[in-house]
Amino acid sequence: MSNGRRSNVGNRYRTGYLKSGVWFARRDRWFAEETTQRGQVRCAITGQPGTKHTLQLHHLDYAGVRWNGASWVAGESHDDLVAVRADVHEQLHRMLDTDQVLRRNRRRRAANLHAISRLRRRLHATVTDWTTTMTGSPA
Repeated sequence: MSNGRRSNVGNRYRTGYLKSGVWFARRDRWFAEETTQRGQVRCAITGQPGTKHTLQLHHLDYAGVRWNGASWVAGESHDDLVAVRADVHEQLHRMLDTDQVLRRNRRRRAANLHAISRLRRRLHATVTDWTTTMTGSPA
């Protein structure tokens, strides 16, 4: 099994589900539930606040998403989705696509959680390095 992205050719998930009304309704429901539960939606990697207009949703797992022969079923649980900024969403997918350990040797959810943790550390280190350079002291 690979956790990397497949090309759009033959990938009905990306060419079908993510463009369907079923997905957009599920996405809206996720943001409403998250706002109710936490008060504010934040990027899972940077911690920055956002909205359904400024954040994207990333699937930790695709369990529950299926094609029933006539339409898509959005059966993924709330906890299988995380909000991320578009730029770090792309970095997350690039890491999952290129890191052989993440791509091949872990379950999808575990690979995603590990990649998110690595990106958090990497971005924190970048901010700390920048702050130290600009102010002379770490953040």
